[in-house]
Amino acid sequence: MTVVYIDSLFLLNFVVNYLLLLAAARLSGAIIRRPALAAGAALGGGYAAAVFLPGMGFLLHPLCKLGAAVLMLLCAFGNSRRLLRTGLIFFAVAAAFGGGIFAIELLGGKGLSLKNGIFYSAMDLKLLLLSAAGCYVVISAVLRRTGSHSAACRELRPAVVTLGEKKATLTALVDTGNTLTDPVTNQPVMVAEGERLAALFPEDLEPAALSDPVSALEHMSAGPLRNRCRLLPYQAVGVACGMLLAVRMDRVQVGAEDYGSILVALSPNRLSDGGGYSALIGA
Repeated sequence: MTVVYIDSLFLLNFVVNYLLLLAAARLSGAIIRRPALAAGAALGGGYAAAVFLPGMGFLLHPLCKLGAAVLMLLCAFGNSRRLLRTGLIFFAVAAAFGGGIFAIELLGGKGLSLKNGIFYSAMDLKLLLLSAAGCYVVISAVLRRTGSHSAACRELRPAVVTLGEKKATLTALVDTGNTLTDPVTNQPVMVAEGERLAALFPEDLEPAALSDPVSALEHMSAGPLRNRCRLLPYQAVGVACGMLLAVRMDRVQVGAEDYGSILVALSPNRLSDGGGYSALIGA
């Protein structure tokens, strides 16, 4: 008869769930809030422990498993704009991890087992924690190389935006999916976080209320920038027809490429959940 220690079972599944949630967050670019990840992992660990309690066998039903996974995701990423994307990546990473455990078992490994979707191990607790730490290091190293935008792949580039005698330095993501162009000149348009460019404008003309681009245009058109400002229509996921306040800059340089005098659309929101970049421009 197999003896299951609830505390060890909870701890093991807590650690595995935390790593899976962390991997999903890094791959999707979601903001990493470690207390929220820990809460989601604890919920998953509690579910794993509850399965072995008397009269709780119904929790092994696929719908119960799916419900527990969804609750974990809501707990960890409920406030993220990328909840759906992060959830899909989480399920993919969990499936890959489960496949790896089955491969270890087929090769004769006895340290970690997976049964009915629940991870269990008879290893010493210290060895378990050391193994989890090792897994975290390996996963982090792999994700840094494959899961994030990198300067080595020439996706992230330094950008310099010039207006008059003032300059602002940003990190721009060269995005092949960004097709935003100036409908008049057909030149590419950079999208940048408005607060990162506030220092370029006179104090009395700083772009305010960017979430209301019409009011922002009226405010900025009252001064010397009136011939540089315009409203730019755009489409994005969840936005059928939106407007952004755009300002024609004197010069925009991204990496070694000089775009010259192009429009820069001022976004009222952060462009990257993880903060890795603050501007977007098409490839």
